[in-house]
Amino acid sequence: MNHVSVLLTEAVEALAVIPEGIYVDATFGRGGHSRAILQQLGPQGRLIALDRDPAAIAAGAAIGDSRLTLKYAWFGELSTVLDALQIKKVNGVLMDIGVSSPQLDEAARGFSFRFDAPLDMRMDPTQGETVADWLARATQREIGEVLKDYGEERFANAIAKALVAARGECRISTTRQLASLVEKSVPTREPGQHPATRSFQALRIFINRELEELALSLPQAADRLLTGGRLVVISFHSLEDRIVKRFMRDEAQPKQPPKGVPVRAADLPQPRMRLVGRAVFPSDAEVDANPRSRSAVMRVAEMI
Repeated sequence: MNHVSVLLTEAVEALAVIPEGIYVDATFGRGGHSRAILQQLGPQGRLIALDRDPAAIAAGAAIGDSRLTLKYAWFGELSTVLDALQIKKVNGVLMDIGVSSPQLDEAARGFSFRFDAPLDMRMDPTQGETVADWLARATQREIGEVLKDYGEERFANAIAKALVAARGECRISTTRQLASLVEKSVPTREPGQHPATRSFQALRIFINRELEELALSLPQAADRLLTGGRLVVISFHSLEDRIVKRFMRDEAQPKQPPKGVPVRAADLPQPRMRLVGRAVFPSDAEVDANPRSRSAVMRVAEMI
């Protein structure tokens, strides 16, 4: 399945692209949002795109647009990338958090329980620990905490206990092994959802440090925005959206003085951002055309 960029029109409209501006697509993926931004940029415009998946970088080479600079980097390295390019400020930053369809649909990546494949799940398969490696060494408590904290899995402890017992017999090294073990440990599940959905999601988010990267990248993005610049973030998980919502809300409120220090409201430092509209969700038509978009939510803030 080809990757279909979620909320494509809405996200690019939210950036309010000016033709001569400089923009950042912090999560290039397969370039759907980047291509749409390039269509609105003039000859002097510039787009910096980041991705930590070598396959995404390879796919991006096909765009062949001199206004596009594509960098192999995590989105938490946004400031480092801009510093290296000697770019101090930009007109907008877009983040589309989560896994892309090519990652899910390529069996060898190990992201999906729909295929029997090596249990990997790394967005950058050249770096770091695979899920199989981590499951081989993690304690039952650590596994349970990850499943609960990152997947909001009600049966996290039961699943963790089953995984630790099973690895005593043989290494859990494939997606099918993991899915089967989880399925046997989960007594009930939401209609239409595979019992292993939350566990796979939790392990993917954990092994790729997705929440940590998001928390690191948001203040970097805000620091780089020009006055009037927009930060647009699309997330697919309640934990991600909570981080985005809290960050934007805090940036849009006056800074509070230390408790007990009398300060008039008029003298409080003014917020540096304002919220733009309400949270945006995919239309029914988009969800029908692309079911993977159903959990998406987009939030927008502007530098003032």
